[in-house]
Formats: sequence, C-alpha cells, structure tokens
Amino acid sequence: MAFRSPGVLAMLLALSALPPPARAQREDRQQPAAFEGAVAAAGGLPRMRSLLVSRRGELILERYFNGARAGTHVNVKSVAKSVISALTGIAIARGLLPGVQAPIAPYFPELARAGVDPRKRRITIQDLLSMRSGLESTSGRNYGAWVRSRNWVRYVLERPLASPPGERMEYSTGNSHLLSAILAKAAGKDTWAFAQEVLGRPLGLELARWTRDPQGVYFGGNEMLMTPRQMLRFGELYARRGAANGKQVLPAAWVDDSFVPRGRSPISDQLYGYGWWIGSLADRPVYFAWGSGGQYIFVLPSLELVVVTTSSVDGGRDRRQHHAVFDLVEQHIIRPAALAAGTGGS
Repeated sequence: MAFRSPGVLAMLLALSALPPPARAQREDRQQPAAFEGAVAAAGGLPRMRSLLVSRRGELILERYFNGARAGTHVNVKSVAKSVISALTGIAIARGLLPGVQAPIAPYFPELARAGVDPRKRRITIQDLLSMRSGLESTSGRNYGAWVRSRNWVRYVLERPLASPPGERMEYSTGNSHLLSAILAKAAGKDTWAFAQEVLGRPLGLELARWTRDPQGVYFGGNEMLMTPRQMLRFGELYARRGAANGKQVLPAAWVDDSFVPRGRSPISDQLYGYGWWIGSLADRPVYFAWGSGGQYIFVLPSLELVVVTTSSVDGGRDRRQHHAVFDLVEQHIIRPAALAAGTGGS
C-alpha cells in the first residue's frame, strides 16, 4: 500500500485504546453510504477536524469533528506553498513575471553585492517552485532561527549553497517565501491583495489575511488561513485544470506542469512538482497539497475527486497520527469511489 510509514500500523492498532470518537458535526446533506467507513475512521482520529469530498465539483461529503465548524479558519501550514505556486502561474500568464526560467537576481539587488556566491544569481523561479534553489534549508531544525530573524528574505538569501541551483531538491519554506516577495514586487501590491484579486474573487472566496514577516511580506509557505471549504474550492481548481465558474482562472498548462515531478524529497521519498506532491493511492495518480499536522488537499483526476482533511496543529503525543489519513483516503474514499464509478480498484 502506498504512503505507509513504519509507524502507521502501530498507530492504527492503538486507536482501539483511545476514548470513544467524538461525534461528527453533521451538515445539512445526506451522507453517501459508500463513505460511512470514512466518517467512522475519521471520527477515530483524535486530531481530525474536518473531512470533505467533492466529485465533479459537487460537495458529496462534509463532516466536522471535535468542535470544528465549516466557517472556522484553519492554519493550513505548507498547503500555502501550493497556493503560492498557483499565484506564480497566474503572474506568469499575466505577464507580470517573465517565466519559470527567469533568474531571481533582478528582484533581489543584494545578490549583486561583492562577496556573494555568484552561483546564487543563477537561481530561477522554477528552482524556488521545485525546492531546488540549492540554498541551505530554512525548514526543520533551521526554521526557528529563520522566523526569529529581523529580515526573513535576507536570511534566506544569505544561506550558503548546499548544492548547485537546479540540481537537488531540499525542502525549504524559505524558497516559497522568496516567491511571495517576488510576487509582491512584480504585482505592485502585497501577496494577500494579489491573491484576493486573481484567486479569491474568481473562486468566490474572501481570503483571510495571514502572517507577515518583519518587512511586511506575507508569509509564503506557512501560516496561511483558509476554511476547509475554501481548501476544497482550491483543489477543485486543479481538478478542473484551472477552470472555475466558467472562466480559466489558472492556465491549464500550469496545472499540468505543476504535476510533473521535478525532484524527490530525501526525507519523505515523495516526488515534488511546483508546490504539489505527487504519488499514487489505490494504484491511481494522486496530487496533494500537504500541510504539517494533517492538512491535506488530495486531487485525483481519474475519478474527478477532491478530498480535504484538516487536523489540530497543536503539539501532543498524537501529533504524527495524521499519517493515518493516507490509509483513510485510500481505503474508505478512493476505493469506494472507484467501485461506484464502475472502474474498480485494486
């Protein structure tokens, strides 16, 4: 089975020792019988907050757990990277950015200063999108020092090159934050205002403001706030190759390019495109936005299916139990959906 980490089986077995699952908060729509197992499994995960499924753009399952509600904004964590990728694609389509092969140096004059590693001037927009800038990561153990720094953009640019630009993937939220800074400069407005104009309004959404760095740049890659329904709408945009409400919000070619593997994470061993992870579940291609703690948007084009889950982002002994979400989606959503569509499932 795909996406199974060594601790998942033990975590699933441990569920029987947990207190009875919290009662799901029902919305005013009928629960498809095929997804009863999904709701039961989600209710057994103490960190779970929401589970939504849409098929061909129609919301067919929506459940909330442990006090969560439809209108509650969620810190979607690194799902924000997928949103920043979409904004980059729109900026390129509108001529605000020259293209993915464009170097980032013109947006950051500090890269032209004496003593700066000249290889940094070869970093491209594509390198940032695919996590192949070569710059030392600002995620993981380096994250705290970065977000405590006085200038987040400068901190990222001053990281030493761990590898030549464009060669090796190393996950780093700093890459996405540089994209946010570039978007603001290219659009002539802050990232939130640009996102609301080109993504929020076309999708019929009012995007919440989120965290900014000390210079006022909206955090590009974390701390973004969305409701589960907004996450679903964003996923549907990709499921429909960039179309929404009868308009092409995001170029179809950008969606296709985002789902092309550009590198593989040395930590999770998962493939990565432009802000999206790439893999398979139930032997079907799946593309997913992945936020720490259990924030996911799964897009399955073969079934015209989008699945959203949110979970508590607070620390605790059950923090890594979110990995069980992959099993829930595979066993209780994808397989039943495939059977209902008459396409089977292995």
